[in-house]
Amino acid sequence: MSMAVLLMFAAYSEGGEGGGGLLSVNPGLAFWTVLIFLLLLLILKKFAWKPILDSLDERESKIKESLESAEKARNDAQALIEENRKNLSKAEEEAKKIIDQSRTYAEQVKTQIMEDSKAQAQKIIDNASVEIDRKRQEMFSDLKNQIAEISVDIAEKIIRKNLDKDSQKDIINKSIEDIRKN
Repeated sequence: MSMAVLLMFAAYSEGGEGGGGLLSVNPGLAFWTVLIFLLLLLILKKFAWKPILDSLDERESKIKESLESAEKARNDAQALIEENRKNLSKAEEEAKKIIDQSRTYAEQVKTQIMEDSKAQAQKIIDNASVEIDRKRQEMFSDLKNQIAEISVDIAEKIIRKNLDKDSQKDIINKSIEDIRKN
């Protein structure tokens, strides 16, 4: 920078103090102005633009990396969302399968219980029928025994009294009435 000041001083000193108007062109001043401008450009290029461009390039690469990582994060999030959707879909399918299996199992259990109940009811009915038949046979056997005893009693009474036919009928009718009462 001190060189630029020196050059400006040199340019000013050459023109002297007798300048012209604002619009007059001084060729010496124009030469030195262009030369100083070019020197300033070279100095800026060497010392300022390279660090500025480097920092801009560095910033551009950081922005690019940030964009790439953001894009990658977005893609990862999208993949994760898709995976979650698939997992949710699988879970729903599994839940439906479990519910269907539970319903099927419940129907099987219901059917089995109904069949078991029917079998038990039939067994109870069969046992009751057998018991009724046994009781009926027992009652018939008892009735036969009672009739036989009554017949023997009647026959015994008839033999003892040896009565006429009217007396025998009365005795039989009386015995039948006794049986009906018992």
